[in-house]
Amino acid sequence: MNAKAIFPTAEWMQATVEKFNTDEQYARIAKNWEADLRVVVEPDDQYPETLWLYWDLWHGKCREAYFEDQSSTKQPALIVQSSYSNFIKVLSGEVGVIHALMTRMVALRGSMALVMRNVPTVIDFVRCVQEVTEGWK
Repeated sequence: MNAKAIFPTAEWMQATVEKFNTDEQYARIAKNWEADLRVVVEPDDQYPETLWLYWDLWHGKCREAYFEDQSSTKQPALIVQSSYSNFIKVLSGEVGVIHALMTRMVALRGSMALVMRNVPTVIDFVRCVQEVTEGWK
C-alpha cells in the first residue's frame, strides 16, 4: 500500500514516485513510454500560486519527480497546463483526463500524437496520481 498525501506537497510528489515505481499495472501499461512531463498549474480563485510539477517517466518507472523551479530551462517532451481548479477536477476524477484535453480544460504542448497513441498510459498515470492523493489545499 502506497502512502497518501495532500496536493501540493513534497510528500505528495514523493508518493507519486513510489506509486509509479511499485504499481504493477502502471509498469505493464507504460512499459514503452519514454517521455518526461511538466504540469503547469496556474493560479485561480482556489489557489494563489503557479506550480510546476515535473516527472521523468521511462518504461513504466519514474526516474525522478519534483516541484520544478519556474526558471528551469528543461525542455520536457510534454507540457500540460491548466488552472488549479481544472487540475483538481481531473485529480478528483470529476473530469477524465482525455475529456479535459479534448475540451481544452487542460492544454498540451508537445506531441498530441504521442498522447493519443498512449491513451492507456495517460489514463493510468492519472489513476496512480489519484490513488496517492488524500486531498488538496
